[in-house]
Amino acid sequence: MLDVQGLTLHYGGSQILHGVDLQARAGEVTCVMGTNGVGKTSLLKAIAGVHPRSGGTVTLNGESLGRLRADELARRGVGLVPQGRMIFPLLTVRENLETGFTCLPRGERRVPEEIYELFPVLKQMQDRRGGDLSGGQQQQLAIGRALIIRPKLLLLDEPTEGIQPNIIQQIGRVITLLRDRGDMAIVLVEQFFDFAYELADRISVMTRGRVAFAGTKAETPREVLLKALSFEGKAA
Repeated sequence: MLDVQGLTLHYGGSQILHGVDLQARAGEVTCVMGTNGVGKTSLLKAIAGVHPRSGGTVTLNGESLGRLRADELARRGVGLVPQGRMIFPLLTVRENLETGFTCLPRGERRVPEEIYELFPVLKQMQDRRGGDLSGGQQQQLAIGRALIIRPKLLLLDEPTEGIQPNIIQQIGRVITLLRDRGDMAIVLVEQFFDFAYELADRISVMTRGRVAFAGTKAETPREVLLKALSFEGKAA
């Protein structure tokens, strides 16, 4: 469903990504792993149109996405859950979800009941301001907001960061449910090794703005991957 070829990205005079290739299929979770500062977040921003790429191609369902802006990509079904959540603290939970309506035709501007089924706390707190929620609740809200546009491609950037264990488990169950529906490709950037490895169907490891390894989980023994990543304190 997603095919990224030779993607490069610059911040000013600094090159951050160097010819990155990435593939993600519907009904699978592709995990992008690596230590801090290797370009994982920049890769997601480039795919989602948040930061314009310098070169390379991005194709979704066989259609080249060209140089479309983030809002145009969202209308084509690219949903991003950014690092840090970036919810609107003064808007209510419902109003935060409704910000996704701008990417939908007028006849489809509603909050699907499925979102409340996946995250019951959002229905319970729909009139509470986003800034009053806990970190875990805000993360659920950020994922729910991305799902409003009925994405074909869901990009998740560090969804476990600063989240309590029971919410991490719930987010893992939601990602599994979304994957098993078979109509969505999921790209997960994550440093919590156990969480990422359990969910992954495919794994790409980045170092210094490049993909150093890409393969299926079956081709990637846990111990070898863990040693290569040096994720001290991240594995159980």
